[in-house]
Amino acid sequence: MKIVTYNVNGLRPRISQHGSLLKLLDSFDADVICFQETKLRRQELTADIVSAARYQAPPPPGPPRRYRVATFCRVKSAFSSAEAALPAAAAEGFTGVLESSPAVAPGLEEFERDELLRVDCEGRCVVTDHTHFVLFNLYGPRAESDDLERIEFKLKFFKIMQKRWESLLRQGRRVFVVGDLNIAPTSLDRCDAGPDFENNEFRRWFRSMLVDNGGAFFDVFRAKHPDRRDAYTCWPQNTGAEEFNYGTRIDHILCAGSCLHQEQDQKDHSFFTCHVEECDILTQYKRWKPGNTPRWKGGQRIKLEGSDHAPVYTSLRQIPSVPPHNTPSLSCRYIPMVYGVQQTLVSTLMRRQVSKQIKSSYEVSSSSPDGDITLEGCTNREKRAFDQCSLPGVPPANPCSFSSQESEVLISREDMDLGSGNEVSCETSSCLVGACTATTKKKAKKNQWSQLTLKSFFQKSTILSNSIDNEIDTSASRADFVEPSHQSNDPPIGEDQSENINQRDGPNQCDFNSSASTWDQDEVKNCSSEKNTVALMEWQRIQQMMQNSIPLCKGHKEACVARVVKKQGLNFGRRFYVCARAEGPASNPEANCGYFKWAASKSRGK
Repeated sequence: MKIVTYNVNGLRPRISQHGSLLKLLDSFDADVICFQETKLRRQELTADIVSAARYQAPPPPGPPRRYRVATFCRVKSAFSSAEAALPAAAAEGFTGVLESSPAVAPGLEEFERDELLRVDCEGRCVVTDHTHFVLFNLYGPRAESDDLERIEFKLKFFKIMQKRWESLLRQGRRVFVVGDLNIAPTSLDRCDAGPDFENNEFRRWFRSMLVDNGGAFFDVFRAKHPDRRDAYTCWPQNTGAEEFNYGTRIDHILCAGSCLHQEQDQKDHSFFTCHVEECDILTQYKRWKPGNTPRWKGGQRIKLEGSDHAPVYTSLRQIPSVPPHNTPSLSCRYIPMVYGVQQTLVSTLMRRQVSKQIKSSYEVSSSSPDGDITLEGCTNREKRAFDQCSLPGVPPANPCSFSSQESEVLISREDMDLGSGNEVSCETSSCLVGACTATTKKKAKKNQWSQLTLKSFFQKSTILSNSIDNEIDTSASRADFVEPSHQSNDPPIGEDQSENINQRDGPNQCDFNSSASTWDQDEVKNCSSEKNTVALMEWQRIQQMMQNSIPLCKGHKEACVARVVKKQGLNFGRRFYVCARAEGPASNPEANCGYFKWAASKSRGK
């Protein structure tokens, strides 16, 4: 059996990176895959996110909170399976108070219910029972050194978690703990560990849980590789520290309990010594790959795909089969939003009956009060010309001045005006006769208060040209326009002459309107082009000023990069400049030189 733990830093981006959830899971070739920091909510648990062939996902469907962890199990069958990878039971959280029938988990009776709910309501743990062992998929809370409230929460979280583990071990169960615990236990697990690094209270607690210090757990990776250095699983996301492997090891696999052998003398036996074959870091999942462009050569502008963590795996040997069992009831396969709700025969017939009633209501032939016209008489299953359809209020001899060619026409309020305010409403089938079966629909009236559509914002040029044409046509029909002086050498035409010109030169009027409309459109385009040119030049000037204001770092004499303080405090939102190179050890001259400068002095409060 192979178990993998991976902080994905968002499950959706990882699925997009690999193409599908199935491809992501298959890339590990593992039986149990534990994800942390999935950044999902219950309403986002769709089939493409939590469902894949051959895999069962037991994050239970609880309240609509954020899901930070997810466990996927690869099995051949979801029912009556004897595979140890398929859990016999699953639970959201580790306290028991989040289940459908809440009951405090054994060993946690000393804690108040509200206290348990407070530490377990952030979706940081999924527990799966694989018969031979109980697996905790865990995402430990993070606490900054100056955030006292969060430090207290983290202490309480691990204190209650430890009580839960000890209770299971007393019952003779074997326990696996995998995930991002946000704790680097020793200075060997941190790139820039100082002399007081190991005095941190969380690191002391972690080491007290290990067998070397009288505890019950093995740090599987460190037990297999006790002297390996530079073995990190997490790197700062915005400093490019992966380039120089300048990180920390905070993703762990812990195990405790006896082995599965039946011998009487098991003094030197344990699950770790008898069944754990290997444990290592899957460095091929790092964002930084050999051959990537260095940051100081433009690499900081290249977006690296992947998480800021690397997966850790362990392989187990001699894991026997278990009694046949089914997928736990608290599994994603039973969430309605993933696999839908089974339809009953009654609901299907009722839906069909309602559909027939709606259809029959639309077959009533009548004219609407606001002038909508109903097509009548088009009941045969054949195409016929538009002028052969009888339209109320329109003379049969001249149906809207349309030609009689046979084609499918869509007529709407925007396409034609019948003069009396009436319109043809024939929808998509129009005069494809048989679809025009005497339908009546009332369209929303368009006025200045009507809500605009998104498409209307991209049709300004068309609307402008149409309005220009309409204005010219209207003025031409009213015979009150004055020809521009540059169009002709003739003297200006007065009102008393315009009527005669209209009567004399009627056939050429359309050509003049067309040329005038084209001239106005060209003028609008030229004006728009000039504005775009001015805006582009102004933006280039601003960019040049910004480029000139960027300082050079003292270590490499290279342009710095600007950053913004995101931590809450006095300097929140303030800009500063740092060396553009990737973060690395101070002994490496190619690494970040540590240059820092504020972008501007703090503004004085008024």
